[in-house]
Amino acid sequence: MPRLFTGLEIPADVGQSLAMLRGGLPGARWIDPENYHLTLRFIGDIDDMMAREIAYVLGQVRRAAFELRLNELSAFGGNRPRALIASAAPQQAVMELQAEHERLLQRVGLEPEGRKYTPHVTLARLRDTSSREVAEYLSARGGFRSAPFKISRFVLFSSRNSVGGGPYVIEAAYPLEQGPDKRAPAFDGQAPALAKS
Repeated sequence: MPRLFTGLEIPADVGQSLAMLRGGLPGARWIDPENYHLTLRFIGDIDDMMAREIAYVLGQVRRAAFELRLNELSAFGGNRPRALIASAAPQQAVMELQAEHERLLQRVGLEPEGRKYTPHVTLARLRDTSSREVAEYLSARGGFRSAPFKISRFVLFSSRNSVGGGPYVIEAAYPLEQGPDKRAPAFDGQAPALAKS
């Protein structure tokens, strides 16, 4: 059974600038730069038939390309931090794209996502890291801001059930519209073939 999620890729140059932030935080398991991504909707472990249906329904998304920026570091977990993240700058386009994924995936039978959506890139998973250690790390590096980068497609990723996630495989890619005179190719109605794992 594939474990799937939809997301946005992080360009190599932005990934390199994020990778420069690695180190100096006890208990951090750093994500490999090639696995940086911004999740839109976690899907989970599903059977092949549902995977094909999801791949098909995602082809119905028609949205314009947009720019995104990562604009600060923070952590999830409050007093018991569990992840170090780079948050995306508030951007209506990414929120609308995520909301459309949520609607489409509920329509094919998935349960609603229980948490409020916060667009981010996970940099490290934390274990036995104190909130004081995270605060010290963030005070030294928290002013991070990436250059803006263009989002010209979203993808359907698969992952193995492993500690820390990854490696992630792109199962299907869905282009976003490039403007009035350079529209993305129309979806042909065929579900993309999912890679064999």
